[in-house]
Amino acid sequence: MSTCAPAPPRTTERTSAGACRAAWFVAALAWSVLGVMAGVQHGRLAGLAAAVFFVAPDLTFLAGLRDAPRMARGQLPPRAVPLYNAAHRALVPLTLLGLYAALPGKWASALAALCGWLAHISYDRAFGYGLRTKEGFQRG
Repeated sequence: MSTCAPAPPRTTERTSAGACRAAWFVAALAWSVLGVMAGVQHGRLAGLAAAVFFVAPDLTFLAGLRDAPRMARGQLPPRAVPLYNAAHRALVPLTLLGLYAALPGKWASALAALCGWLAHISYDRAFGYGLRTKEGFQRG
């Protein structure tokens, strides 16, 4: 009977990160499907809302456009970081989704928009893009 030695921390960390990114990718696909379904079932406005909110989080880059030429490669201008981080926290659209579910009256375009927003955040995490430090660099 043989026993396996535990894997070195690096391998475990890599495996854990890979599994986490795979889970984010599955979530991204699910939110994308839900957004597209809302658009198909509820018309162009819902589809447009999903598309706009899929793109909108990255428009926060525009807040630092003036400072961008002076930044290091991969660095977001610090003035844009608070907006970027707020738009890329999954808790924000998930909270709004919970309110949407709890409150009476439903508007399909709002649901589609939240699905697009969550898809964007999920794809970012799946491809290794996360929140930024106050200096504008990717968090480790």
